Amino acid sequence: MNTPIEQTALLLCDLQNDFIHPNGAYGRAGQASPEIAAVPARVAPLAKAMRKAGGWVVGTQFTLVPGRGGEPMISPHLKKLRPFLAKGDFMPGGWGHAMVDELQPMDLAVEKIAYSAFFNTRLEWVLRKSGITRLLVCGIVTNGGVASTLRDAHVRDFDVTLLEDGCAAFSPEVHNTTVASLRAVCPVKTIGEVMREIAA
Repeated sequence: MNTPIEQTALLLCDLQNDFIHPNGAYGRAGQASPEIAAVPARVAPLAKAMRKAGGWVVGTQFTLVPGRGGEPMISPHLKKLRPFLAKGDFMPGGWGHAMVDELQPMDLAVEKIAYSAFFNTRLEWVLRKSGITRLLVCGIVTNGGVASTLRDAHVRDFDVTLLEDGCAAFSPEVHNTTVASLRAVCPVKTIGEVMREIAA
């Protein structure tokens, strides 16, 4: 790595119980995907290696902000796509909102309300304050939160790398198409390649 490990963060996009766990909001609604479910186990060894080497593990957490009576504030397009989302889902402080156990603990965690983790959040502020200049981006979904966050990091002059096998979409075709499009934005590497960089 050209960037010191102390200035490098593994950015975990939305790997939360409500998305991934069978008892989460998506699992209860039958919206499971084997490709998405497999991501945390693939990423966990890299998160462990990052912590051991002195790097950062940063999580972004999709959030449905509770409004009056606790009813979630859901964007119309999301409500149309995911009509099963209900009160208590992705609620701050709730079990479903939390990152999956195998990726805990986070060094930094930031709530997000849209595809990009930079939109109306403190993510850029905490990254700059922590001296983080390089982001290894992974998570779900490749064509949604991952791609949007990665592009926003790029235009903010972060040194960004996409972890191809550290993210997934609801279909392999969508994942592959998105990864191909992002090669014009940043380097694309595998988890194994990055782990070998850390070890060296």
